[in-house]
Amino acid sequence: MKSAERFSSPLWRDRSMAASALAEMEQLCSAAAERTGGRINIMEVCGTHTMAIAASGMRRLFPKELRMLSGPGCPVCVTSQGDIDLVLALAAVPGIIIATFGDMLKVKGSNGLDLNALRAEGADVRVVYSPLDAVELAASEASREVVFIGVGFETTAPVVAAALARAKKRGLKNFSVTAFFKLVPPALDLLLSDPTNRISGFMLPGHVSAIIGLAPYRFVAEKYKVPCAVTGFEPLDILTGINMLLKQIVAGKPEVQDEYFRAVPEGGNPAAVKLMGEVFVTSDASWRAIGTLKKSGMALSPAYASFDAVKRFKLKRSDAPEPRGCLCGKILLGKALPPDCPMFGKACTPSSAVGPCMVSSEGACAAWFKYGN
Repeated sequence: MKSAERFSSPLWRDRSMAASALAEMEQLCSAAAERTGGRINIMEVCGTHTMAIAASGMRRLFPKELRMLSGPGCPVCVTSQGDIDLVLALAAVPGIIIATFGDMLKVKGSNGLDLNALRAEGADVRVVYSPLDAVELAASEASREVVFIGVGFETTAPVVAAALARAKKRGLKNFSVTAFFKLVPPALDLLLSDPTNRISGFMLPGHVSAIIGLAPYRFVAEKYKVPCAVTGFEPLDILTGINMLLKQIVAGKPEVQDEYFRAVPEGGNPAAVKLMGEVFVTSDASWRAIGTLKKSGMALSPAYASFDAVKRFKLKRSDAPEPRGCLCGKILLGKALPPDCPMFGKACTPSSAVGPCMVSSEGACAAWFKYGN
């Protein structure tokens, strides 16, 4: 295959360097496969990586030994069914304004409804581009309660923390959030503690790592002997990150490397971490397909407890089953790929999604449906 044909996507900006990286990958995969028993399973933890890999078309260029797995890195996807039901319960409270990112609009609750459906029935659901927009909305709608739907990882949490600090400083009594935030390192610990896992290396999330730095991942290499590489989102970043992992596998020396050093300092962002520490406390969290995972989430600290929407409106959480037949949970755990689901592209499409992996712009099923294998 000619180079121009291999790199048909405009995302490939430096094709000569990419061709060189792929040639190196071919050699490394052959050597690494001898250590892994023939199959090399690299998990991209971040949903943005999943979408970037699909959009660039690079999957079809990988050596046959290399298999990329999607991990629990899509914020909407990992939000449990029970927490989605709480969001819908909040939207049904008369007089409330729900402020949310667009990805949450089409995630179905256990009753088959979503925020879009409730909005059609009269619920006031508004899409915002930042939690700070929700604070301004609360200031302009002083007679109504405004609830921001807070989901995500260490990337989103600092921005929500800043919004809460602003709301507190302004004395807004009609603003609250759902604190459904997750921490990435505990999820990696859970994946690796599963004796059935076959993860050869982790492509770590660039955005999360820009906040928390490299130290929180050290246990992966030291305790579990699994290679790690924090990686950027350009195609060449991804190829370079994979090659870093392959070299660690071949050498038998797992560590945490930083391919995305131009955006991710080793110590992360201390100011953002400090702000999160003031607004949030570590808590147990409910994950889709995982259940309750201890010390894997962020709840509001005592100083900000009055902003907890679930407590303010006295809602009770209950466990809810996954949508029947949906494999989103297994996909998040690296135990299945989107085409393995019998509903993929048939009963489940972006316009009529069954599970959140097809709804979210960072979902693995959405990526595979939009761009193919």
